[in-house]
Amino acid sequence: MTVKRVQAPLHLNLAQHCLAGKPADKTALIVVDAARPHRWSYGALEDEVLRLAGGLRRQGVETGARLMIRMGNSLDYALTFFAANAAGAIPIPASPLLTPREVSVLLADSGASFMAWDGKLALPELAGIRLLTPDDLSRLKRTPRGDYAATHADTPAYLVYTSGTSGRPKGVLHAQRAILGRQPMYQGWSGLAADDILLHTGALNWTYTLGVGLCDPFVQAATAVVYTGPADPAVWPRLVADHNVTIIASVPGIYRQSLRAGLGRSPSLRHGLTAGESLAPSILESWRSATGCELYEALGMSEISTYISSGPSVPVRPGSPGKPQAGRKVRLLPDGEIAIHHSDPGLFLQYWGDEEATGAEWFATGDIADIDADGYVWYHGRADDLMNAGGFRVSPLEVETVLVQHPAVADAGVREWKVSDSSSIVAAFIVPQPGAGTDEASILAFVRERLAAYKCPRQIWFVPALPRTANGKLIRKALEKP
Repeated sequence: MTVKRVQAPLHLNLAQHCLAGKPADKTALIVVDAARPHRWSYGALEDEVLRLAGGLRRQGVETGARLMIRMGNSLDYALTFFAANAAGAIPIPASPLLTPREVSVLLADSGASFMAWDGKLALPELAGIRLLTPDDLSRLKRTPRGDYAATHADTPAYLVYTSGTSGRPKGVLHAQRAILGRQPMYQGWSGLAADDILLHTGALNWTYTLGVGLCDPFVQAATAVVYTGPADPAVWPRLVADHNVTIIASVPGIYRQSLRAGLGRSPSLRHGLTAGESLAPSILESWRSATGCELYEALGMSEISTYISSGPSVPVRPGSPGKPQAGRKVRLLPDGEIAIHHSDPGLFLQYWGDEEATGAEWFATGDIADIDADGYVWYHGRADDLMNAGGFRVSPLEVETVLVQHPAVADAGVREWKVSDSSSIVAAFIVPQPGAGTDEASILAFVRERLAAYKCPRQIWFVPALPRTANGKLIRKALEKP
């Protein structure tokens, strides 16, 4: 069926909506590395993005061309994302943790013809791919400014890959209108306004950081603070104090570490935001006690970002991520699965190469929940067994497919394993080949060569057999520690 899309301006470009028309001298972005902070005004940031966009066009990056970003946590990652979008191309923000083999899969699936590279991360074979090196990017930033591409609401804006039930990464294609679809978050979750200074603890290569940490402050003409230095939980309390941060955004695990590192009351801090994995009531209680302010949770997914949340206008109920944000059309399907109406501007265009998958009036999210009489959502997990590993969605089938390739493994099952009320890991249950022994180190090394670190099992248990149905289907929920 044909579903009527949201009404949006005839001309809409995500990068332009974020950067154009803002006070030129106001601080848009503070990037803190191991040495010192670097400040960017809105005027300087837009100029840099448009110069790079113009340079990309002159390099042959045409409208609709896919450009993969193969970089670590750096400002260039964000600049390339916005510049590619401004030029009308489709940036593919990919995790730097992916192995060259995984990158090859994404390149082939997306049909990418360009890759922006930081000169450090390992590369796969790049037949037919134009590689843009650090020297290339530096040179392109010195070229004349380009113009924002004449894109519209349903023009593709960016492509992200997420784990799917097939065991292979699945491309999620978003439209330019995705930036309009973020508006319900500002009142329903973040309470973000022009006088706010928002610190996001994530790396710039994560779509949670690109969205909440950069796009949202830019749209609201606020100030974003990001960190690109070495991992250190003690850095977050210091950044809050040094930059008078009013809102901090992170994941539950980082909040737990930051509280242990001394994050406490601050005269500037209004509240915190959390997403990526469920917020344990124990972390919420510790946060409230230490900071004296509230921590607002949100539930979301790659296909729409966050759409259920608590916030300044939705009081927190421990254990619930909150209510559907104002303006969202959300319902429960008969099996308890959450569904979102296809008219939501934040909902993705399609799965890459599969237009039919998003043609229905209601998009089934795969998340199982109840909604109480007051409208609060109570989340029960994924219908398709996807795991949550530190905020990353991981397909157990993808990990199992690699494990059974090891010569010592006869069979393997993988599931999410709770190690506390606030954190989970990827656990593997392995049936060894007869006479092969139980060489855990060898198996882990084998997997690490083939999968990103966040997908690799943190725990391996050797078992005599795996629980299966009469038809041979693995019952992952029945996998238990021997």
